[in-house]
Amino acid sequence: MPRGRRRAAQLDQWPGYVDALSTLLMVFVFLLSVFMLAQFLLSREVSSKDTALSRLNAQIAELTQLLSMERAAKGDAQDALAQLQSSLDAALADRDRLQGLLNSAQGSSVGAGGQITELQGQLAKEQQVSRDALAQVELLNQQISALRRQIAALETALGASEQKDKESQAQIADLGRRLNVALAQKVQELSRYRSDFFGRLREILADRPDIRVVGDRFVFQSEVLFASGSDQINGEGQVDLDKLASAILQLEKEIPPEISWVLQVNGHTDSRPLSGSGRFRSNWELSSARAIAVVQFLISKGVDPEHLAAAAFGEFQPLDTADTDEARARNRRIELKLTER
Repeated sequence: MPRGRRRAAQLDQWPGYVDALSTLLMVFVFLLSVFMLAQFLLSREVSSKDTALSRLNAQIAELTQLLSMERAAKGDAQDALAQLQSSLDAALADRDRLQGLLNSAQGSSVGAGGQITELQGQLAKEQQVSRDALAQVELLNQQISALRRQIAALETALGASEQKDKESQAQIADLGRRLNVALAQKVQELSRYRSDFFGRLREILADRPDIRVVGDRFVFQSEVLFASGSDQINGEGQVDLDKLASAILQLEKEIPPEISWVLQVNGHTDSRPLSGSGRFRSNWELSSARAIAVVQFLISKGVDPEHLAAAAFGEFQPLDTADTDEARARNRRIELKLTER
């Protein structure tokens, strides 16, 4: 076949292929549409079935709940029925018992007439007793009323007394405050006089190292006034105590009479025990004798005994606790303390 004719024949075949492909594509599209439509209808059907299934599940749950409630109600009804049956049995037993009692009562009704008469007599006696009791109760009520009136009067008097007591307490509290203020003022005045007194003693005694002020006390070392183990005031000590007595006499003139005061003389020793051959058996006795000796000397110089007091402490209030001769020398002392009486 010539080349031109073959070429023309090939060109005539292409439209057939195109038509076949178009037809095939249309069939494919149609089948796809059908598939999608079927899929849509199937999904709607499944959805409607799921909805119906959900409604059925809800109904089943509701029926299950109703069934449970019905079973509970049935159980309650059975319990109530059992209780009613028990009550019925008890009622029947009571009926039988009462019937027996009634039969017994009917059998003994013949002799009941005499008992009734006796009971009526007892009833009359009880009524009389009751009337007497009512009369006593009325009398007691009158007495109680009188007591209540007396109690009311006592409560009124007690209220007035409590009011007076409150007023008295207020006055006492006010007086206490005033007294405290007055005492504080007196203490301040006494402190001022004590300061002046100690200052005057320092001036009189020329600030000697063996006579000093310790806190609120004026301290004499024992060696200034006494020999070792003795309660006799030596000559030098008497000179110092003369000066002290003069200062106290001047102090008595300066302090107002309304201020109560006392010069306390305290005796102290060291911790060494006394020898058995001496006049004193213990440091207590020695410290006491020395304090009394100073008080008696001041009295002999004209000091008022009401303004003097003697106290003994032995070795039990040391100024220095060291175990040395210097510490023991410091602890042997006579203290003068101006205090409120």
